[in-house]
Amino acid sequence: MRLSPPLRRRAAVLLVAGAVTLGPAGPAAAQGAGLAVDPSAPTPTAPFAGPPPQGAAPDGSTVGGAALATRDLVTVPGAPPLPEGIDARGWLVADAGTGQVLGARDPHGRYYPASTLKTLTLLTLAPVLDRGQVVEGTTEDEAMEGSRVGLVRGGRYPVDLLFRALVMQSGNDAANALARTAGGVPATLAAMNRTAAELGAFDTVAGTPSGLDVAGQSSSPYDLALIMRRLVEDPYARDVLQTRVADIPGVPGRALGYQIQNQDTLLADYPGTLGGKTGFTDAARHTFVAAVERDGRRLVVSLMQAERRPVHELEQAERLLDWGFATPAAAGGVGRLVDPAEAARLTAPPPSPTPTRAAPSAVAAAPTPPPVTAPQVATRSVESPLVPVGLAVGALAVVTATLVGRHRARRRPVPAPGGAVRRPPTGAGDPR
Repeated sequence: MRLSPPLRRRAAVLLVAGAVTLGPAGPAAAQGAGLAVDPSAPTPTAPFAGPPPQGAAPDGSTVGGAALATRDLVTVPGAPPLPEGIDARGWLVADAGTGQVLGARDPHGRYYPASTLKTLTLLTLAPVLDRGQVVEGTTEDEAMEGSRVGLVRGGRYPVDLLFRALVMQSGNDAANALARTAGGVPATLAAMNRTAAELGAFDTVAGTPSGLDVAGQSSSPYDLALIMRRLVEDPYARDVLQTRVADIPGVPGRALGYQIQNQDTLLADYPGTLGGKTGFTDAARHTFVAAVERDGRRLVVSLMQAERRPVHELEQAERLLDWGFATPAAAGGVGRLVDPAEAARLTAPPPSPTPTRAAPSAVAAAPTPPPVTAPQVATRSVESPLVPVGLAVGALAVVTATLVGRHRARRRPVPAPGGAVRRPPTGAGDPR
């Protein structure tokens, strides 16, 4: 039976349940070290009614420092006053060079990421896919929900172009084509979640390669900053993020070629922008993450669940970046962006306890006689027919001797010094 493209997409998401197993299901689950995608739940269409869950490392600690466990505002001492008009429910500004977090609001709140999750898709797939490989568009690509770059069935698109379409126009069809090229949606999601865990982005659970809403999918302002920090360290990924325009080839008889532009207006409006990614769904509202370098100092900013009125989310990002650059570099931080080595320590199993030698007692305990165990019988085959007979006779002799010994022990009194008669004890050492 052939499924329609939307049904095929949902069936692919259902397979994620076998690849994503990071904790209790659902985005509204209790606080814990991880969440899991819940494909059985309806696709979210509205923001959280209350605050989202707040995350922690697998060992229960707060990633980046205890000060980041807050749901309120926290800023480094000596920072200037925060700018007005910041309505994002969660945000973070950090020095990408030192890793110092300069300020944040609800840094580990687990929000729907929308298309900012595509930064994780790029970070995961760019090192493993052949950028020159040509991918053929499919009917499923054409039918993807949400924003699309316009892939056409039968069209031929290089992987390099798909990466740029993924970021510039937030193409969900490009995300689907890249995931298919990387081995399928379930394999891609498993790889994305591994990448997030290696970075220390424990608030992040990828349920779709595009960021389309699915219950249980999440990220946090802290995690988006971690991902963007690593992304702009890679020359190829940074080149993709900074692409202003690109040409989508036509398909003879089906579609003409056209040009696409980058939706990140900070590239043109904010000097020093290294790259950014926008996102929006009804559930996530407006999300954004970007990195900027100025006078040798590199900052990263992330916003989640923001609105465009009274202040556009990209304008909010610019104001927070201005505030970050105005904060002295020597001010330190309220926390830090962890590196992969530290993230690995947060996920490592606790060391096995070292056996300790008990201290000797002041009064030596009476030695406990070794337990009597049944004789071990070898499992290898015995060729001689006389051996089983011998074993049976020997066993009978042992049993008989034991019974005789017990009978004599019970009936024969033991002389003690002074002429008293001592009988064997009947306590824990009694062979009965």
